[in-house]
Amino acid sequence: MLGGAELVEVSSDGELGDKARFVRGVEQALLAGEADIGVHSAKDLPAEMTAGLAIAAVPPRSDAADAWIGVGGSLDEVPEGARVGTASLRRRAQLLAARPDLRVGELHGNVDTRLRKLAKGELDAIVLAVAGLRRLGREDEASFAIPAETMTPAAGQGALVLQARAGDDAAAGAAAIGDATALRELSAERAAVALLEADCTSPIGVLASAAGERMSIEAFVGLPDGSEWVRDRIEGDASEPEGLGRLLAERLQSAGGRDILDRAGAMT
Repeated sequence: MLGGAELVEVSSDGELGDKARFVRGVEQALLAGEADIGVHSAKDLPAEMTAGLAIAAVPPRSDAADAWIGVGGSLDEVPEGARVGTASLRRRAQLLAARPDLRVGELHGNVDTRLRKLAKGELDAIVLAVAGLRRLGREDEASFAIPAETMTPAAGQGALVLQARAGDDAAAGAAAIGDATALRELSAERAAVALLEADCTSPIGVLASAAGERMSIEAFVGLPDGSEWVRDRIEGDASEPEGLGRLLAERLQSAGGRDILDRAGAMT
């Protein structure tokens, strides 16, 4: 906790589905001096940091996995042709890569809206982040967590970022509640996304897991229809997270990952 902190509300003007509007509102308040610390969902923060701002800290990370809510106790047990709702191209690509028979449709709105559509029988299942459900106290509604080897999470999923003006004293204060492991993991994931020139809407998943001085990082890049994809995983020194993330991205590029992302962009 940041002792004595005062909450500053910011506007989030923008189109529905434009996640960047939340980031823009917070960053504008920081740059204008209206706030000293900004709080973001890490997966929504662009890989290229806005000039004049910096990551001050990353608090301990929650579960990064995606949750399946609906019929079935595992992805293999889901009935053939089940109707699944998601707004994420990353989730769509991986669901269809694993189960081409699924009928994956667009689903927007907040968690309550999405769960209501499921409850009304408009869908057989939806996919949401475990961390988001947990923060809302609704984790028990998940049928199962989808393994990362089947559904690689978005870079930064389950993590928060505390952002501050570069060189500002507030950044030092925020660092006191940061978690070194979470920061290393996020740094590796963001480095991979940046080298691939992807963003939070791209069909790409990246997950780093650090334990002691070692780190593993895995990634998925695929077409939204699940017809073509690349997966890779490497291990290395946790003290060089950005280098490890870039190495994974370079391997994905060599395997055709950049071309897949280009074609995915043309499909949407």
